[in-house]
Amino acid sequence: MKTVSQLAFILLLSAAACGGEKAQEPPATPDSAMAESSPPPAAESTSNILQTAAAAGSFSTLSAAIKAAGLEETLSGPGPFTVFAPTDDAFAKLPAGTVDNLLKPENKAKLVAVLTYHVVPGNMMAKDVVASTKLKSVQGQDLSVVVQGSNVTVDGAKVVKTDIAASNGVIHVLDTVLMPKG
Repeated sequence: MKTVSQLAFILLLSAAACGGEKAQEPPATPDSAMAESSPPPAAESTSNILQTAAAAGSFSTLSAAIKAAGLEETLSGPGPFTVFAPTDDAFAKLPAGTVDNLLKPENKAKLVAVLTYHVVPGNMMAKDVVASTKLKSVQGQDLSVVVQGSNVTVDGAKVVKTDIAASNGVIHVLDTVLMPKG
């Protein structure tokens, strides 16, 4: 089954790369579920995760939080890291005052915990994520992965874009901010 799923993923990439004639798309599989919403993986990026996120333009709140937590050097380092990155819209869905409260210097430890809960060691492309049911975050707690048809969620947050390559890892975009348990 895994080979069939991998073949479906490769066919999707091939069809996207060839252009011109339209190939019939294979049915959604767990491996292709996350890939459908994203372009084929880009060539090796020379920008690190922070630079890639900043260039995307929809992660200014995340970038500010990373700076306030003092994690810039870490996430600019060699990695590799897999970052489940909430957009600015995801942060805006939090209750009023949550972001401002997390950004206060006296709440740095909690902010670090929230941010590192979004990071998994290693370079996990979409196909690797959907092959898992649990991922161990840098923060220490597990993230649950659920695949239902073409929808993939990580701890209940919908993955809306995948496989954004960076020189030190990969970014998958979430529609919701993840909060550690407890």
